[in-house]
Amino acid sequence: MSAGRSPASRRPAAVVRLRPRAWILLLATSALGLVAFCWPLLATPRGTENLAHAGDAPWIFVLLVPLLIAVVVSELAEGLIDAKAVALLGVLAACGAALRFPGGGAAGFEPVFFLLVPAGRVLGRGLGFVLGAFTLFASALLTGGVGPWLPFQMFGAAWIGFFAGCLPPARGRAEIALLAGYAAVASLAYGLLLNLWFWPFVAGGDTAISFVPGAPLAENLRRFWAFHLATSLGFDIPRAVFTATFLVVAGRPLLGALRRATRRAAFGAPVEFAG
Repeated sequence: MSAGRSPASRRPAAVVRLRPRAWILLLATSALGLVAFCWPLLATPRGTENLAHAGDAPWIFVLLVPLLIAVVVSELAEGLIDAKAVALLGVLAACGAALRFPGGGAAGFEPVFFLLVPAGRVLGRGLGFVLGAFTLFASALLTGGVGPWLPFQMFGAAWIGFFAGCLPPARGRAEIALLAGYAAVASLAYGLLLNLWFWPFVAGGDTAISFVPGAPLAENLRRFWAFHLATSLGFDIPRAVFTATFLVVAGRPLLGALRRATRRAAFGAPVEFAG
């Protein structure tokens, strides 16, 4: 390493460095997610089956997984990641899936976010996006939590990992404060987003918080916000506090471990076998 190399240049490179092809795939995947979450607000769904996403959720899942795999494959084809990066992705997804067992969503306690935020920060927004989605997928397989809610949970976790990789540069205590603040905001946003997928059918009847098919967008958004305030904050606020507290207490050693792993793995370096 040259003496004149700047500290910024010594930062470990992102494992999945996005190139135009990967950007297009991520944008297409995110657009699919936005449509999946928001279409009841913009169309006029009819029937309980449509409101409960019983018909569209399997198709969303069928499209989502190949798109995520395509992001990784496109980077493999570009030579920007290698087998070590894919192995790290699998290890982190397995660790994240295991972290769902201690919480189980009780009182909003979701320790998996404690891993997704630093991983997205250190390993890059591309890996953060893929890791978030695959972590929720793996945990659903382990816990038997496969259902119409799964693709929506995968999208929510993927966006948490992605935006963690988009945070501005910082070091030391400032970085921990940045990640803790982001984790708190992301936890609240995740709860808000996940409410949107089941609100149209769970708040039935003619109440002030019920979804009204075909009503103006502003009217349904007002009802959705009232539903969110009435039902979700009891889970979302504890999740935001738990996640931010974990990052303050143990964020620095976790960031250090992830950065050491990326340095020692030497992602992108050609593998040579001794003759």
